[in-house]
Amino acid sequence: MTYLEKYEYWKNDEFFGLTTRRELAELDPWNDRKEIEDRFYRDLEFGTGGLRGVMGAGTNRMNKFTVGKATTGLAKYLLFTYGDEAKSRGVAIGYDTRNNSEYFARVAADVFSSLGIRVYLHAHARPVPQLSFTVSFWNCVAGVMITASHNPPEYNGYKVYDEFGCQLVPWQAEQVIEYVNAVDDYKTIDFAGNHDLVLMADVTDNFIDAVRKQARYHDVDAKANLKIIYTPLHGTGNVPVTKTLLLEGFTQLNHVNSQTISDGDFPTVKSPNPEDKKALEMGIALAVQTDADIVLGTDPDCDRVGIAVKNHDGQYVLMTGNQVGALLMDYVIRNTDLSFKKPAVVKTVVTSELGAEIARKHCIAVFDTLTGFKYIGEKITQFDKAKKQLDEDENYDFLFGYEESYGYLIGTHARDKDAVVSSLLICEMAAKAKTEGKTLLDKIEEIYEKYGYYGDALDSFTLKGKDGLEKIAYIMAELRQNGSPFKNTAYVVDFSKDVDTGVFGLLPHSNVLKYVLTDGSWIAVRPSGTEPKIKIYYSVKAADKDSAEEKLNNIRSTIIQRLGLA
Repeated sequence: MTYLEKYEYWKNDEFFGLTTRRELAELDPWNDRKEIEDRFYRDLEFGTGGLRGVMGAGTNRMNKFTVGKATTGLAKYLLFTYGDEAKSRGVAIGYDTRNNSEYFARVAADVFSSLGIRVYLHAHARPVPQLSFTVSFWNCVAGVMITASHNPPEYNGYKVYDEFGCQLVPWQAEQVIEYVNAVDDYKTIDFAGNHDLVLMADVTDNFIDAVRKQARYHDVDAKANLKIIYTPLHGTGNVPVTKTLLLEGFTQLNHVNSQTISDGDFPTVKSPNPEDKKALEMGIALAVQTDADIVLGTDPDCDRVGIAVKNHDGQYVLMTGNQVGALLMDYVIRNTDLSFKKPAVVKTVVTSELGAEIARKHCIAVFDTLTGFKYIGEKITQFDKAKKQLDEDENYDFLFGYEESYGYLIGTHARDKDAVVSSLLICEMAAKAKTEGKTLLDKIEEIYEKYGYYGDALDSFTLKGKDGLEKIAYIMAELRQNGSPFKNTAYVVDFSKDVDTGVFGLLPHSNVLKYVLTDGSWIAVRPSGTEPKIKIYYSVKAADKDSAEEKLNNIRSTIIQRLGLA
């Protein structure tokens, strides 16, 4: 059917319910033609990251029917792969504080249970890493998390996790996609549910206990002396982050009270993204009033954390994901018994090399993965399998993983980035530094003095709708066809082709281009996998801050002009 025919079908067929049909009836086929086209020109794609899209009526929207289709396909894949074991071991389902997240979670629970699969449904809105933990805790065959992370309020999403608590990687997702695409009639979806198979599961305390095992600093007075401001940005972090910090002795913990309220509209921020400096404005304002040492902000699904640190002049300075990642790398290495067999750290290909340099200085193996924490989680699974198989080449012990976009993981209690454990260790670092009369800003400067000054940046351009997707595709095609924008390019890595990692073989193909320059600087370009954006990552190394900033500005200007995004 054409998009207009699909629109008429959904608008008029009673199967889709009164609410859906009323929403569609308010659209005018002539005046709202573009809106109707965007809602129905395609099915909301179930990709390697599951579903993510704007909520509303239509085949290209997040709603009961597209969630039901994804769940039916996933359930049939699990039943084919695991047989009756899928029914007995079941699936875990979690959800964040976004509008309709709990509703979509219950829709998924109904569809799974209708097909005879046991469901462990989170009793409350909780973080992504807790869902990852829950999968392992209950020995499930899979997990589903209803979240759109830090996307705008109109979005929601559906992430799928394997039996190890790791988001599906491409080879797994491709199998699930076949089953999802085979659901070609929404009327075949069973939404009735079997409530006898749905268990309301709250493992928050178990999760927090697992997080606390990663604590590395036990000076009670130092922790009680650190003044912290925390904001969950209306999301899921409030309970686990607060409880973890208090149990670990961080008693001077204050909250941005208006942002502790769960609200999917995120009314106090333009974007609930800790990468956005505006997201921490209220936290910083409260820090000024209370003379706090540090401000923490977690995104709605609490897998990422951003921080602001008070400098010696009393000003609050935001730190980047690359800086915090390097600090955590240094801290974890210095405060971990490394006598175990083969410690390893994992980062993504768009993350600064600073953390990797620190690890290599301590003779620790470094692995690069594609963008997306699922690839870091996959590495943990590979390490564990190698241990069981006594494979000496791949038998590593996971120590730390991180990406530049404010996501970090210490420990293997989860196989996704975890802002709860990250918040704990960030506060430990800050408390320890304060006993030395220093801040985390001083600590990163010490690292720069030792390893060289790294300047990193990210430009993100939103290109919405069908036209936006077409422009993003054109940009990537133009770059591949016409070569590097930089005269001093040493080499180009096209991750859409085979890239060999050595021990672990070829990376999955991904729509990413990385330009490595003769001075060691690099630039990477990739479309976002979760938003209608194209992203440009930069990393430069220089002797001092001013030189790095000058080099960075020149590089940014060159590529933005080339791509016509100025």
